[in-house]
Formats: sequence, structure tokens, C-alpha cells
Amino acid sequence: MKNVTTVVGDVSLLEDLDRLYAVVKEKHGHIDILFANAGAGTIAPLAVATEAHFDQTFDVNVKGLFFTVQKALPLFKDGGSIILNSSVSNVLGLPGFSTYAASKAAVRNFARAWTLEFKDRKIRVNAMSPGPIETPALETTTGLTPEQAEQAAAQFASQIPMGRRGKPEEIAAAVTFLASDESSFVTGVDLAVDGGMAQV
Repeated sequence: MKNVTTVVGDVSLLEDLDRLYAVVKEKHGHIDILFANAGAGTIAPLAVATEAHFDQTFDVNVKGLFFTVQKALPLFKDGGSIILNSSVSNVLGLPGFSTYAASKAAVRNFARAWTLEFKDRKIRVNAMSPGPIETPALETTTGLTPEQAEQAAAQFASQIPMGRRGKPEEIAAAVTFLASDESSFVTGVDLAVDGGMAQV
């Protein structure tokens, strides 16, 4: 791909974020749009959740996102757009996902607060909350076997009025909308892209 710069790092490490934005400043000078998309989530019912599980989830989903946005601000152009990746779990009770859901509820509330904090700079801040999406995440991040992941996917689909999981390109279309001038009067919202799962 042309005009793409990659920087490998860990969003929960502030020095890695400093390195990222040093590269952005050198290569591009400023930021128009930020999609804070890094996330972590594993299944851990309260009775067996560990401190390491809690810390990893909040380090990436809350601390990492918070400082990703904070450290971008000096480079951010007035009138830009910030999109925060939340989840429909921020309004649903999902067994085994309480830590993840709480972290995503924090993200939702960052969008509310930052909408007001950045209003004088005309920077729009929105959350985007996917429902279950067709990705390898059920197998690669949850510890489920392929058979268990298939059963979980079927169970998710049964809870979605549209009867299926979403596709990555449907998430991309929603983020593109929030990043574009087509959403110029949209700020502070939580756009659910969930096939109706958390809406009815």
C-alpha cells in the first residue's frame, strides 16, 4: 500500500505512544482523524478472573486508549474526528465478560466527556460499538477450542435480529462514516454496528 507508515508498539506503554507520534510528526506533521482501535478481551468469569486478566484488559482498553488520544492532541488539527472502538458489551450483561464490558463502558464515557472538552476545537469524538464480528478472535483471544468457538458464534448469531455476525467491512464502513464530513453534525454518540443485538 502506498503512503502507509507502520509503527509496532504496545498502546499500554507510554514510551511506545511517544515513539508512534514522533514518527507521525516527522512523516505527516499533523493528524486529521484518529481511530483508537486497539483492544483486548478474554473470557473470565468473576470467580476465576485474575489480577493479570484485569490489568491486561484495562491497560489496553482504557489506559492505552486514553493516552493514545491524549498524546495525539498536540498534532491534532482543529475540526478533526476521533473515533473510539467500544463494544455493545458496554450496555449488555454477558457472562464471563464483565471486565471487558466495564472497560468498554469507560470508552463510551470518554466519548461523552471528550466531546465537551474538545468542542472549542471543533474536534468530534464518537464511539463505535461493534457486535459479534466474523474474525478469528473467538479462537485466538478467548482460549476456546475451534468447536467451542463455532458454538459461541452460533449462539451470538441467535441473539442478533439480523441472524448473523457482522463483517469487518461493515465495521470499516461505519468508522469511515464517522471519520468523514458526512457525519459533520455527529458527535458524542455511540454508533452500534451490531445487527440490532443490543437495541431490541
